[in-house]
This record gives sequence, structure tokens and C-alpha cells, in this order.
Amino acid sequence: MRFFSLLLISFCTVMTLSGITSIALAEQPIKIVGSSTVYPFAKAVAEAFSEKTGHPLPELTTTGSGGGLKLFCAGNSPDTPDITNASRRIKRSEYDLCQKNGVTKILEIKIGYDGIVLANAKAAPDFQLTTRELYLALAAQVPNPDNSGKLIPNPYVRWAQINPDLPDMTIEVLGPPTTSGTRDAFSELALDQGCQEFPWLKQIKKRDKSSFRKVCRTLRTDGYFIEAGERDDLIVENLQKSPQAMGIFGYNFLARDREHLKGAIVNGIKPSEETIASATYPLSRALYFYVKADRLDRVTGLVDYINEFTSAETWGSGGYLSRLSLVPMPKKEQQLYHQVFHDRIPLVWE
Repeated sequence: MRFFSLLLISFCTVMTLSGITSIALAEQPIKIVGSSTVYPFAKAVAEAFSEKTGHPLPELTTTGSGGGLKLFCAGNSPDTPDITNASRRIKRSEYDLCQKNGVTKILEIKIGYDGIVLANAKAAPDFQLTTRELYLALAAQVPNPDNSGKLIPNPYVRWAQINPDLPDMTIEVLGPPTTSGTRDAFSELALDQGCQEFPWLKQIKKRDKSSFRKVCRTLRTDGYFIEAGERDDLIVENLQKSPQAMGIFGYNFLARDREHLKGAIVNGIKPSEETIASATYPLSRALYFYVKADRLDRVTGLVDYINEFTSAETWGSGGYLSRLSLVPMPKKEQQLYHQVFHDRIPLVWE
């Protein structure tokens, strides 16, 4: 009888501990990494989700788009992220890494639009730039001014050397590091376009895209372009201390701090919600997050979090993310990504 009682106590103890473990696991917060541009939007959604559902506040870590996708695609173990935010679309190499490491079912959710801005302090001179001028100011190598058709190390140290109509100021641009989706998108939208203003460089793209990207997207490292870290908010702070500097970051940071900042006009277009939504602003881009589909039924609250993110009251016109300067998608696109989520349609690279 005593043996049976001890056995029963042991069994109950094991079941109790098992129950405690299950509860603890069920209450683990959602793990989210990735883009600093998407971070303010994800933070607002995380807070609303937690307040409405009582689930733990998701863990949000800013790693940059590239850094986040690297962590996300590292595998399916519980310590890897459930979601990664991205200020650009996933690359083929990143998708392949996910597949290789067993992250085979990925949901791609576009959340809206943003623009990359070049901004400076309100007290600083106004800038009207072209993508050609941006390429000449920031690339490591640029065409020799003697029109010899050769590349030379970037000789420009003042904006007026590139165009006498620009302010006669030292070039000082604070921007994101190589892990940042903003940097990737800026390189593609600004530097590639500026590079192609030179016909002989455009011909390189037709023959050898890899060589073209190396020539056009490699930023200078001689002190005139300064990697200022992943956090866009810190770049904004530094601009207020350095009125000569310009910064590269997402439009939403400019829109929320117009008291201290102003954005440069690019190719004759001023960054605004209207020009970004219409894609007339040349540095417009889409924002995304990526989800491990097999986590939807395993991570408590994950479905609720995505439902919160994709509700009309959140990402729709007039939703609380638009008040943070996310440019909403048209309703047809919203419906498309709702379907991707609700039908769990995995991304397939064609």
C-alpha cells in the first residue's frame, strides 16, 4: 500500500511538472527580428496584440533585414525567430538558405510601402538631387571626369564639385550597414539608376550584371559615407547634432520628425505619402515580414499577432500604422496577402 502511495505521488508530481513545463512553453513570447524600418510598425502591432489578447509582448530585436533573414533561415529549432521583418524582398540566396536548413514553408506578407529619404536638419541648406549625383557622391569608384570611359577612386569631397548648383558643403552622409534592407534598396533604387546615366556603364549591366552591381553598388569607405548602425532613430539624432550631414533612412522617421528634419527632393520629386504610394518618388519600396508557416499552430498567439497586423484597423487607410506614416497598400493587395496568410500559401521561388 505504501509503495502504491509513493508511486501515485511520483506520478502526480511528474504530471504536475509536465503541466508546468507545458504552460511555460505555451507562454513563450513570439520571437521577431529584422528591419529597423519595420520595427516601429511591428512594435505598435505587438503592443496592441498583447493588450487585446493578454499574450506576452513579442520579443522584437533590430538586426537589419539581412541579419534577420540570416537568423530566420538558420533552422527550425525553438530558439530561432518565428518572424523576420524586412525593408526589401527576400533574396534568392536567402530563400535557398531557408530551404537548405529545413525552413521550407515561408509565408511572405507585404505590409505596405515606404520611401528611402535623404534628410538633413531643418536649419541646413535645401538639397535637390538626382540619382546620378547620388551615385557620384557615394560610390567607391566613379567615371573619370575626362570622359575616358575609365573608373577612378571617387575624387568628390564637396557637393558643389559634382554640380555647382548644389550647396558648397563637404559630403557627409550617414547611412545603414551592409546587413540593412534599407541599404540594399537604396543601392538598387538610387545607385543603380544613377550608374545607368552613363551609357558605357549601362552596357556593362547588359553583359555582366554581377560586375555592374559591384561597380555601382560599392559604397565609398574614405569617410564621406559613414556607416551609422542599424537604428534609424540614432541617425536622426545625429543629424540634429551635425547640421552639415545628411542621413539615409525610411520615410516614416522623416514624417514623424518634420519639426527637426527635411527631406531632399530626388529627380524633381518630393517624398510624401502620395508620391510613395504612386511610386513616382524614385526611392519608393515595399515592406514585408516573413513567417514560418509551421509555427502558426505551435506558437501560442502567432495567428492572433498576424490577424492584428493585417486587420483594416491596423494596416488599412486610416489605420493606426498609417498614423505612424506607413503608406497603405491598395485594397486588392491587402486582400491578396490576407489570402496568403489565411490559406497558408508558402512562398515558391520561380
